[in-house]
Amino acid sequence: MGYAEVYQGWKNDPEGFWMEAAGAIDWVRPPSKALFDDNPPFYEWYADALVNTCHNAVDRHVDAGRGEQVALIHDSPATDSVSRMTYAELQEKTARLGGALQRQGVQKGDRVIIYMPMVPEAIVAMLACARIGAVHSVVFGGFAAAELATRIDDCTPRAIIAGSCGVEPGRVVDYKPLLDGAIEIATHKPEFTVILQRPEKEATLTAGRDHEWNAFQEGAPLADCVPVEGNHPVYILYTSGTTGAPKGVIRQTAGHLVALNWTMKNVYNVNPGEVFWAASDVGWVVGHSYICYAPLIHGNTSVVFEGKPVGMPDAGTFWRVIQDHCVRSFFTAPTAFRAIKREDPTGSLIENYDISCLRALYLAGERADPDTIEWAQKVMRVPVYDHWWQTETGFPMVANPVGIEPLPVKIGSPSVAMPGYDVQILDEAGTPLPAGELGAIAVKLPLPPGTFPTLWNASDRFRKSYLETFPGYYETGDAGYVDEDGYLYIMARTDDVINVAGHRLSTGAMEEVLASHPQVAECAVVGVKDELKGQLPMGFVCLNKGAAGSADEIVAECVKLMRDTIGPVAAFKLACVVDRLPKTRSGKILRGIMSRIADGEAYKPPATIDDPAILDEIREAVGALGYPKG
Repeated sequence: MGYAEVYQGWKNDPEGFWMEAAGAIDWVRPPSKALFDDNPPFYEWYADALVNTCHNAVDRHVDAGRGEQVALIHDSPATDSVSRMTYAELQEKTARLGGALQRQGVQKGDRVIIYMPMVPEAIVAMLACARIGAVHSVVFGGFAAAELATRIDDCTPRAIIAGSCGVEPGRVVDYKPLLDGAIEIATHKPEFTVILQRPEKEATLTAGRDHEWNAFQEGAPLADCVPVEGNHPVYILYTSGTTGAPKGVIRQTAGHLVALNWTMKNVYNVNPGEVFWAASDVGWVVGHSYICYAPLIHGNTSVVFEGKPVGMPDAGTFWRVIQDHCVRSFFTAPTAFRAIKREDPTGSLIENYDISCLRALYLAGERADPDTIEWAQKVMRVPVYDHWWQTETGFPMVANPVGIEPLPVKIGSPSVAMPGYDVQILDEAGTPLPAGELGAIAVKLPLPPGTFPTLWNASDRFRKSYLETFPGYYETGDAGYVDEDGYLYIMARTDDVINVAGHRLSTGAMEEVLASHPQVAECAVVGVKDELKGQLPMGFVCLNKGAAGSADEIVAECVKLMRDTIGPVAAFKLACVVDRLPKTRSGKILRGIMSRIADGEAYKPPATIDDPAILDEIREAVGALGYPKG
């Protein structure tokens, strides 16, 4: 069957579709049905099943005779090291850590915070929690103490597993003082911590509370996989909001297993035994879904990468990893490729490597502008597929279903809706809009298995944040349109659609124009207040290394390009060159904060900001443009 038949098959019989997909999972007690819809809008999937995530990700592959297959490759240009772990080794390590946690009193349903760098032990810790039915909550290593404390108070963990440090370009980040500070600030106190000592910076342990990783596990029994109900949470993952308390997204066990396993072949087109690489971090949803869980559930080898796309040692690092480990399918954020393109505009470094093993590149995490996609296609000589999903959904909503049927790539679109997602474009009244019209992107309820059923201890907030604006729909917070062929185009966050003299304009469309300039490496467009027109667009551009022309000349060319491409209606005159854009550590550009700086409004940098000092440069740049006015 092709994509159209598969998608229509799901629409005609969603129950049958998801029960068939569930056949690929090992169940202790199979589900009696797929959807449990007796308490809308709190839908659940496979709720009456019994199952264990770690068994499906590890033990069943060992039982099938594949214990010697490599499960994890740790490639760390940060520490100049490479190591491998087989499925049999991973089974022993998760059982040993799980047994040590049980010995210390951790039981099914207890929460465990994991605060670690990109090391294989982070994956072991996640799987060990799943093995014994504990609910893990991974917090990005190096998060500020106050932010870690809010997560401690929200999920009240019995234990925290942490690394002593993280290794960044040119520096070592000491985690232990941050962890100690967070525990001191937090109202809730964990009973104990487990610290992985790294040679780059060993931590001083607090007697009676802190346990060294190896000593903690010494002599511990090997834990069996504990069966849990299908609706038992496997993890809580906090979204990175710019204001207010973080939202704890819950992932339930059974739907998570079924959906992630389905995507590995149907979306990413890999077979069991092949190498899959998601260049992300375990602190983000991509790291959960596509470094830890999906590849292992499907029986792939997963690359755990500790490094950066540039400067470790150069912009050829990604090509080396693909070559050295025979990566078949590669997934990263567009911002990584913009960084590579900026350092190596012609892509000359790729000629030093053989990446013929690679079938395709997948981009997600932020909007992939056409210029970045076209550059990657030209340099890598493989198909480049944009796709779209969110922390809340846990797996792709819109993608090119390459493992079912590769669809034509339309640059600028992440392609088409995946089974389980009825994606609609709505106006402000919640009425579906025709093809080609810009509106709010929403998904008809119920969401498919593997998506979030609610927020941790915050069901009212779940309703208000996601379900109230458009009754019967999940509000994604993104704006876009669908074309005549059903391809979705995501143009901006809903609050990034700006109104210039009554014209609703997409900042994403303007960014496409700026990015097409040959000297522009990356860019952002935000809306700023204007007394006459309501709002005006303001552009920020970062230039390629060795860019030809002065900053003033390039800005003038960008303004003309915008006028020629979008027209005078955009009223685009405000633009400046900056060295860097403010981003989260996952690569998302902080457009909202840039807009508030220009408007002279108060703002709070999110905990996930990569480098707060960049905001000073933005403030200077908008000041030079005469903002904030008055």
